[in-house]
Amino acid sequence: MYILDKEATKPLYIQLYDAMKEEILNSLSVGAKLPSVRKVATEYTISKNTVELAYKQLYAEGYIESIPKSGYFVADTFREYGTPTLTTPLNISETKPLIRYDFFPARLTHDAFPLKLWQRLLIKAMKESLDFGAYGDIQGEQGLRAEIAQYLITSRGVTCDAAQIVVCGGFTDSMNRLAALFKEHFQRIAIEYPGYPATGKVFEDYGYDIVPIDVDHNGLNINQLEATKAKLVYITPSHQYPTGITMPIHNRMKLLDWAKRVQGVIIEDDYDSELRYQNRPIPSLQGLDHDENVVYVGTFSKSLSPALRVSYIVLPHRYLNAYTKVCQMRHQHCPVSLCTQKTLELFIKGGHWERHLRKIRTLNRKKHDLMKERLKSTLGPMIEIISEGGGLAILIRPTLTIDLQILKANALKQGIKLYCASDLYGETWEAIRMGFGGLSEKEIEEAIELLQTIWLKTLKA
Repeated sequence: MYILDKEATKPLYIQLYDAMKEEILNSLSVGAKLPSVRKVATEYTISKNTVELAYKQLYAEGYIESIPKSGYFVADTFREYGTPTLTTPLNISETKPLIRYDFFPARLTHDAFPLKLWQRLLIKAMKESLDFGAYGDIQGEQGLRAEIAQYLITSRGVTCDAAQIVVCGGFTDSMNRLAALFKEHFQRIAIEYPGYPATGKVFEDYGYDIVPIDVDHNGLNINQLEATKAKLVYITPSHQYPTGITMPIHNRMKLLDWAKRVQGVIIEDDYDSELRYQNRPIPSLQGLDHDENVVYVGTFSKSLSPALRVSYIVLPHRYLNAYTKVCQMRHQHCPVSLCTQKTLELFIKGGHWERHLRKIRTLNRKKHDLMKERLKSTLGPMIEIISEGGGLAILIRPTLTIDLQILKANALKQGIKLYCASDLYGETWEAIRMGFGGLSEKEIEEAIELLQTIWLKTLKA
């Protein structure tokens, strides 16, 4: 029996949502069927729209799942996401400061991973007929590649099939494979600046000349790109790293036209496209390409787990044979274990990936909004927010003179670890990268309150 107060200021659907969520968390078992919308509306004398709104909210947050023609049921994944708690590392050397609040800009809390579900799926995968006596497919298991392709088609607007998917062992492995593939075709690669430093390092190791291209309010400066001899370019158009800029459609079409004219290749890194909090994920650049000049790169590290080391490439058909030859010459196989590939295949195929994404988006949207609000209320006019609304970090920049390296050192003494962009780019581009993905909401509030005190003391020093 739910207690609903029709005279209260809180909307009825929120009251119903709260009551049902409490029952799910404390009383109902996984798989329990919930009463129909009509039954709840009749029993509590409320409109069906009110009940539907409550159910939609529960569904969006991953507490329930909908089975066509059967109704709503308690989901089997929500229990795996507890409230993140602060853990103190053991055996810390006395010479190292104790880190209480780590603002690392690219991680999730340890309990964000659906461990119990993954264990069940791993056991199920191991019961299948897996061939551990042979090397697997060079591009990865066919079943996983099919699931990734279908997800990219429906969710990211990528034009692809399973034959184009290459399963890789994380971002660096993806870049290594592309650098080896294109070495005979290109001598130099253009890369956004500021951009992701690891990309340049990988291609530099393969002997490429690195051509930095400025980033402006439209993303990569294409006029500057056209003035170079580069015909291979690496970009992050949907959420530029690290500025957060989204490349508008006119610039995307201009870049595609450039690739067509110079017979070039665009490497599109869509590293955290699923984590958008203020609008729908931006469709891929690859989906606009009709000439097979875009190589699409994605990863499961930002939304599922960096520890799994699973990424993927979507290669244009015309490069598939060349990729196979390069792998054969280098005796290179898919680096992701057969167990992990089959478990991930079941995870996606069973709809768990989509439900997990809804859950992760909801959890991190709350953290994002809380951090943004707390930064504004505590540091106010002393900072400007230069990137927010997606990913796992908010980027801020001081509006007054303060030595960020001193601030960083002072914060570390108090157990706060800060990350400055100058650590990667020197003095040419500066910002503080405030990661929220690895902190609980309580930790975010505590950490920013403490940071405010440290900030003010640093200013007065």
